[in-house]
Amino acid sequence: MFAIEQEKRSRYNFLSLFSGAGGLDIGFEKAGFLHTQSSDILAYAVKTMKHNRPKWDVLNCDVREYSPCVRKEIDVLLAGFPCQGFSLGGNRDEDDNRNTLYKEVVRIAGEVQPRVVVMENVLNLRTMRHPITRKPFAEQIASEMAAIGYTTKFDFFRVSHFGAPQTRRRFIFIAYKGDSLKHFRFPLPEKETPIRDFLYDLGQGGGLGLPNHNPEWGFDSFVHTENGGTFDKTAIAVPVRLSRTASEGNPIRSFDQPFPAVDTATVWGWALGHVQATRVQKDRRDKTAMFVRNPESTAKLWRISADHIRSFTVREYARLQTFPDDWEFLGGNKRELQLQVGNAVPVAFAKRIALRVREALEVSDGLRKPMFQDKEQLLLFDV
Repeated sequence: MFAIEQEKRSRYNFLSLFSGAGGLDIGFEKAGFLHTQSSDILAYAVKTMKHNRPKWDVLNCDVREYSPCVRKEIDVLLAGFPCQGFSLGGNRDEDDNRNTLYKEVVRIAGEVQPRVVVMENVLNLRTMRHPITRKPFAEQIASEMAAIGYTTKFDFFRVSHFGAPQTRRRFIFIAYKGDSLKHFRFPLPEKETPIRDFLYDLGQGGGLGLPNHNPEWGFDSFVHTENGGTFDKTAIAVPVRLSRTASEGNPIRSFDQPFPAVDTATVWGWALGHVQATRVQKDRRDKTAMFVRNPESTAKLWRISADHIRSFTVREYARLQTFPDDWEFLGGNKRELQLQVGNAVPVAFAKRIALRVREALEVSDGLRKPMFQDKEQLLLFDV
């Protein structure tokens, strides 16, 4: 079973806002942190969390009406606040009402006074400007955290260098009281993570019986051609992009490279037997023009031909987001499942951030001692 190693329990806990399906929460759990409470506005995401962690306290609520009801001091506050207003995949609208939800993180941090606040979002926070102050949102958030006594560090990461087999980039804020964790350093990048160990077995018929994994060959498409040849047991199914056919990159993906960023819109799948990808000039005036996003474009479109084609299962998307195989997603339809997976923080990446937070706390509490490897990076070792 695909899983991420569990660290020994620590003395530290976390409280989670905008928890979604639990990517950040699981990452911190696997780094040894103890759960106190999670919350999200989406009922189906809350059902997923409660189903997988029935002993966890998970609330279905609007963060604007939420005040944590926990009796213990909080070490880490997690907040993957909505990114749709900032993301290039969305409208990137500086006036999007969701863009102000970070203020709820600041409010709750002021109420709870956690030792550390971890916020996650998209890369565009570096450049997109606050509609009133005109500061980049990253600087605006840091200034509002400073107003309640927190020092903020932020950086961006390509998660394929941190254990997740995709090129998705994420923006991380670490805020701490005063200079209490000035020795904190973000993790260093590792060798890129290819998809082979995450997807290959499922594409070749493995994993039957896993939650959210019901592979069915056959893909109804106006665009791609399924030839319906006899299944060849020696043929290898390859991952392919089935939507966004005007994209520049070849839709047939290598097992020995990371995957493109998983999102909630792009459709990926498998092609088996006599697989070919060609680019054609599309007549956008014909009756299928309604399926083309930009009828005026002259870009050539990718067309896939294979004996058999199928779309990814939810489990295959979850593998790319490094969710453990026993984490089952619940929802009323496929879209609700895809939204939970696509909007999540990759668990392996979350764990690497969590381990650095844990190490910094342990140094601060005298449980570890710091040692400089060079001028740029602080490594942490057991006493």
